[in-house]
Amino acid sequence: MRPPAAPARADAGAPAAASKRPPPPEDDDDDDDDDVRGGAQRGRPRGPFTQHRRLDSLRSLLQKHPAGLTIYDLARELNVTPRSLRRYLVEVKRELDLVSVATRPGGPRLWRLSPSEAPRRVEVRRTQAYALLAARRLFEPMRGSTLFEEIDLAAQRLLGVARRPGRGPNAGVADARLEERFLYLPFAPKDYAARTEELDDLFQSVADLRPLRCRYRRSRDGREERVLIHPYALVLYKDAIYCVGLHVSRGEVRTFLLDRMRDTECAVTERFELPPDFSIDDYFQGQFGIWRGGEPRRVVIDFDERVTEFVRTRKVHPSQEITPLSGGGVRLTMLIGDMTELATWVLGFGETARVVEPPDLVDRVKRELAGALARYEEPPAEV
Repeated sequence: MRPPAAPARADAGAPAAASKRPPPPEDDDDDDDDDVRGGAQRGRPRGPFTQHRRLDSLRSLLQKHPAGLTIYDLARELNVTPRSLRRYLVEVKRELDLVSVATRPGGPRLWRLSPSEAPRRVEVRRTQAYALLAARRLFEPMRGSTLFEEIDLAAQRLLGVARRPGRGPNAGVADARLEERFLYLPFAPKDYAARTEELDDLFQSVADLRPLRCRYRRSRDGREERVLIHPYALVLYKDAIYCVGLHVSRGEVRTFLLDRMRDTECAVTERFELPPDFSIDDYFQGQFGIWRGGEPRRVVIDFDERVTEFVRTRKVHPSQEITPLSGGGVRLTMLIGDMTELATWVLGFGETARVVEPPDLVDRVKRELAGALARYEEPPAEV
């Protein structure tokens, strides 16, 4: 059973360091030496060394040594001090079932994986492997992050399944390279190569339910504020990365853009509880953004016959209803709570779409069209 989480701090302006050090685990070994040994700097490695990567490193190490290893053996293999490793084991035991046994009375204790942690085999058919491989390009904007590395590692394992000789009509076909022939083309992908550490911290916070502290740049005035977030979900929307989570000091669930985060820090000893009624679907608006608006309002848009087939074959919102119009066009009716992106979407149809209601959306589209026309009445800027 996982020990109870330490309470999260509500002060968004608090220092980033952990407020409380976890108690050391019970162990016969008393060494607390944190010195530099052998000329090499020891301790926590620099860079995106996330919780998931640490767990994988420890699991792999203990799987290679089923009889167990001492504190000193583990510390040497993971390049940390024995003192650091003790604190590390406290954290790791939250996720892995570890046991320690004495080699002899008064002798060193060996740490090893419990039998319950034995690797579980997952059967995947060749067609299932292809289907999963076809979707891996969705994560290209995350390349360079630990999250992408984990996904890529899983994909490499799936390739081994996909490249096995097929059966039936595919008998003898060792590699049809089907995963290369399913292509996802993002509309305008962002490059997060310079933000891999922020992405790793955010992913770890979402995965482990850990508070995230960061400096966040506000969209309305560009000012930065130090915030404490309880990240509930990670969302890839229009090839940009967002987080839906609780803004602790304001007590509101908000949407945060990864691009505006810096100096991120995932809490080490704190955890938060995910609200039992939280559903990420409550924050989706189909194609019209991930902002949770106010009371849903009725939106009516008419399309002419030139785009009828396109509109009929698209699911842009869960509440949409499509009815035919005289002349071959169609009418799209929806209930939308936030119209931030709706005007831009309508304008993309040009003269083939017309907003019928609500009045404020009609006015907004008119202003956008008038502004665009005015730009063409001005001489082009000089280079």
